[in-house]
Amino acid sequence: MVYAIVRAGGRQEKVEVGTIVVLDRIKADKDGNIALVPVLHVDGTTIIHDAKALAKITVTAEVLTDLRGPKIVIQKFKNKTGYKKRQGHRQELTRVKITSIK
Repeated sequence: MVYAIVRAGGRQEKVEVGTIVVLDRIKADKDGNIALVPVLHVDGTTIIHDAKALAKITVTAEVLTDLRGPKIVIQKFKNKTGYKKRQGHRQELTRVKITSIK
């Protein structure tokens, strides 16, 4: 079983070949592919976590679509002062499919 832990958008995701993952918005190259930075690589019984050894490993993914996350409503209220504030936010996301871990 081969998998890797990759760093993407301030978080870490466990990925295998064929896994579909939703990440923060990432720009793709002209072919629609991106490279992810591995933090850990597991290949059966061997575990690689050394930075020099991980520099040789590449995790590539194909961008499937760009999308937006659910709306988050932010409300602030202070009692007896008449202060109310309402704000919304939708995160920009990218759905990717992992194509290779080498």
